[in-house]
Amino acid sequence: MEKWRKVKLTDIIEFNPKEKILKGAIAKKVAMDKIQPFTRDIDQYELDEFKGGAKFKNGDTLVARITPCLENGKTAKVNFLAKDEVGFGSTEFIIVRAREGISDENFVYYLMCSPQIRKIAIKSMVGSSGRQRVQLDMLKNAVISCPSLTEQKKIGKIFKALDDKIYYNKKINHHLEQIAMLLFDKFFPNVTMGKNTVGEYIIPKRGKGLLSKDAVAGEFPIIAGGLQPAAYHNSANTKAPVITISASGANAGFVNLWTIPVWSSDSSFIDESITNNVYFWYIMLKKRQKEIYDAQTGSAQPHIYPKHITAMLTTELQTKEVEKFNEKIGPLFEDVGNRQKEITKLQMLRDTLLPRLMSSATIISSSSTK
Repeated sequence: MEKWRKVKLTDIIEFNPKEKILKGAIAKKVAMDKIQPFTRDIDQYELDEFKGGAKFKNGDTLVARITPCLENGKTAKVNFLAKDEVGFGSTEFIIVRAREGISDENFVYYLMCSPQIRKIAIKSMVGSSGRQRVQLDMLKNAVISCPSLTEQKKIGKIFKALDDKIYYNKKINHHLEQIAMLLFDKFFPNVTMGKNTVGEYIIPKRGKGLLSKDAVAGEFPIIAGGLQPAAYHNSANTKAPVITISASGANAGFVNLWTIPVWSSDSSFIDESITNNVYFWYIMLKKRQKEIYDAQTGSAQPHIYPKHITAMLTTELQTKEVEKFNEKIGPLFEDVGNRQKEITKLQMLRDTLLPRLMSSATIISSSSTK
């Protein structure tokens, strides 16, 4: 292996490169809440009028500079723009770009995701509690050991292959779920038009509170108010498959399906202790996601409780028809579950390899620009 040389991050990375979007122009915008923790790809953006914000192009890396977004792993790589197209996003993003002929864009992305760089970025944060931000000069002047461009490309290629596989597995799972929803529309075209209520058929159970700090490290996701697991625990309080419905926060009412047991914390759940037709009810609720969001109560802290789910109107459901549909889509969701397990394994492999392959890129020192 070639000898790695000591460089400042700013020697190999262009921070917040200058790009131009005319004021008032309509462009693709990425809000902070569209970035998923520890996920390379950005799968949601909106067209909006440009009034200001961080600007970026394909190949750039977006790094959250504010707490708790940085600590939560909100770092992503832009790949949804056309050639030479410029997008924009929150001013709370640091835009990171590889220097042409010096660094590789994939290596740069994974470098910014590495524990070594995340540690110094987090350590540099200053400001009032809850609104701390990265000191950009400290990050720019962090000194690391860096491989040659050839070796950077080799390292970047390894991790890109893993994330590509994760991306395609997620895409297939999404398409399979869309197929299930189309089948649902065929079997139950007027499911929202009746005078019956969901509560006549099922009543979700409330989860049992478990703070992340009280979790005992394990394999079972803790499902609270966010879109992603709050942490992992050594036991579960549900059986798979299980539907979870986030109970509070900005994402109160978010419906998700898990093909592994989970610990339902700040959420409600529906598993086989409530119904044998979990897949049917997942599709029913997921198709009505907006309706559930709209039922949120509370201004400062939105909530969705089982009573909001049970109050939803539905048509009179025939048990045999529900069972027939659930049986029909069961193999489809079992396939989704198997693919999700592969995604989890790939993520674990990536996250295990990352600090090892980047281990030579340890921070030697850092200082503020004078």
